[in-house]
Amino acid sequence: MDFNFDTKTVHFQKKKSGQPATKATPIYQTSAFTFEDIEDLENFYKGKNDYLYTRVGNPNTDDLGEGVAQLEGAPKGLSTSSGISAIMAGILSAVKSGDHIVACDDLYGGTYTLLSEELPDFGIEVSFVDFTDKQAIRNTVKPNTKLLYTESVTNPLLRVEDIDSIVELAKEMDLYTMVDNTFATPYLVQPYLQGVDLIVHSATKYIGGHSDVTAGVLAGKENLVAKAKAKVINLGSNLGPFDGWLACRGLKTLSVRMERHVKNAALLAASLRETEGIKKVYYPEFVSEKGNGAIVTIELEEQVPVENFVKSLDWVKFVATLAGVDTSVSYPIATSHRSIPEETRQRLGINKQLLRVSVGIEDSKDIVEAFKNAVKKSLS
Repeated sequence: MDFNFDTKTVHFQKKKSGQPATKATPIYQTSAFTFEDIEDLENFYKGKNDYLYTRVGNPNTDDLGEGVAQLEGAPKGLSTSSGISAIMAGILSAVKSGDHIVACDDLYGGTYTLLSEELPDFGIEVSFVDFTDKQAIRNTVKPNTKLLYTESVTNPLLRVEDIDSIVELAKEMDLYTMVDNTFATPYLVQPYLQGVDLIVHSATKYIGGHSDVTAGVLAGKENLVAKAKAKVINLGSNLGPFDGWLACRGLKTLSVRMERHVKNAALLAASLRETEGIKKVYYPEFVSEKGNGAIVTIELEEQVPVENFVKSLDWVKFVATLAGVDTSVSYPIATSHRSIPEETRQRLGINKQLLRVSVGIEDSKDIVEAFKNAVKKSLS
């Protein structure tokens, strides 16, 4: 059936033939699958049997990849052990040694490190460019450039990427495109439907949704995802069955969670803009008709000690990551963006007064009160 988005989040899993008809999907917690005989084993390699060995494939991990692909409107998807491994698999499906990538310069720090420190060992060159300057992108493209890489909503300054423009430029120059859609999720943005070749998620964040699983998902064109799957299998970056099952359970509530996340984030951003001690609030003006995301990034005034502010947050957790149903705060300069060169951080505005707020699904009044009180205590 051609379900609408909210229904797809609940009914993305296919019924498994030959299995008891359970309401909840079982956990296929096994390292290997059995065969009747040699002919039955050979049928796997002929495409007649689905499963051999969990590193090669498992119903729970397949459900996650295919489920997110459905929500993205993409024909194929796969899951991996983390968001970074999904990014690596996607990149290696589109480029090889001797190729060049052009990436936006305001990336998540972990991605920046992967691209700047690890890919050169694979013989892959990367240039970082301001993606708001399309001429700069053009000027950076070389004869061996194969891929443009960006984020739908950047981390942590929440710049909304002009995906249509990036796709148009890539098609003009015969390049692949890859977009990290972790912050927006397919609830807000579906880059594949805008022409992007590969979409990646840290499913650890909003896809899983409960801060209890580490996983990644890659979705996109069939030929590229097939190449990426071979990389995942051969490099051993597969996801375990239980983690796949957990992430699928979280995915079923993506719509209802994101609706509350987005509503609360908008209210918090509006309130903090009027709060003494807050120098700047980063929150997008338009991501989609459904809202502008669940992250609010704030820059405290110089007279507000960051350490005091963090200690004054009471029940709001201080962490090195984001997402989950509970509101939390992270410190990009010391965690997610620690590895980015200081000169780049300063140019982008990632400074010692900057905090990234992951807005949860609690009562919005309680969230706003917690932050107002923290600023007030820090100033007193």
